[in-house]
Amino acid sequence: MEIDRGDGRKPNQLRPVACSRGILNRAHGSASWSQGETKVLAAVYGPKAGTKKNENPEKACFEVIWKPKTGQIGKPEKECEMILKRTLQSICLLNVHPNTTTSIIIQVVNDDGGLLPCAINVACAALVDAGIPLKHLAVAICCSLAKNGRVLLDPNKSEEQNMKGFVYLAFPNSIQSVLPEGSLQVGGEPVEHGIITSVTHGAMSVDDYLLCLQRGRAACEKLSVFIRSSLK
Repeated sequence: MEIDRGDGRKPNQLRPVACSRGILNRAHGSASWSQGETKVLAAVYGPKAGTKKNENPEKACFEVIWKPKTGQIGKPEKECEMILKRTLQSICLLNVHPNTTTSIIIQVVNDDGGLLPCAINVACAALVDAGIPLKHLAVAICCSLAKNGRVLLDPNKSEEQNMKGFVYLAFPNSIQSVLPEGSLQVGGEPVEHGIITSVTHGAMSVDDYLLCLQRGRAACEKLSVFIRSSLK
């Protein structure tokens, strides 16, 4: 049975996605990301000499500054800053520019659902634009669980608010490498089969979560192709 979505999409259908780089002249790297009516900008400044707060003689440090569309930053924005910082630190080569700080500023232009995954995707695009060395990209998506138990990909704001639960997922992008086969594996599994970030809201069973994981990974493989083509 098909689920009637307000925008006419099928359960596994993503919203239209667009990505642009180099949109800000004064930033070292910048990008915009839109997914449906959700739009986010990212600016990267650095690497610059480490401050006392973030000083580390062996590793590079990152700071994330989240700017909402309106109003002051609150607890949800602080949580997004923390999740985004941890996600980006996990994919960056921290020993290339030790004792430096790189600042990533996220500006929310419009929030119509899936905001944190969009922020992860736009931050990665901005880091590439700034020439920051990365192990790989993080590709993020939102999967939601409807009250009848069906999984919906990439819900908008109204769908998120009416879901039983939803999860933000970030995976390594599908990697193309000139390295020998098997060198990009962890525990015998390809790197892209892993998961970088998982943030759940609401309630769902383990089986429902694993189904969201499966659908999210499949969607991120498609997003990986789009991101790779847009960053060339």
